[in-house]
Amino acid sequence: MLKITAESGAVLLPVKIVPGASRTRYLGEWQGRARIAVAAAPEKGKANAALAEFLADLFGVSKRAVIVVAGKTVPLKTVRIEGVASDVVRAVFGE
Repeated sequence: MLKITAESGAVLLPVKIVPGASRTRYLGEWQGRARIAVAAAPEKGKANAALAEFLADLFGVSKRAVIVVAGKTVPLKTVRIEGVASDVVRAVFGE
């Protein structure tokens, strides 16, 4: 089960990112985190940008509403998504 935290009009989503994949997609839950493969390389913030774009499209929010708040240079990240409820996040990820 994903360890999602609701916080004043936003959601904190723990993520395990897999950069350099053939395509960007959700791979399932991994140790309480959303495991997401991104087609971008892990250099100069490209993987973080691809992650933000994927999550923004998935939840119908702007890219500016998706912020990596922890783990900018490592695969284990915490992402803040503004303007979405935790129950919506759980529904999208099939929980």
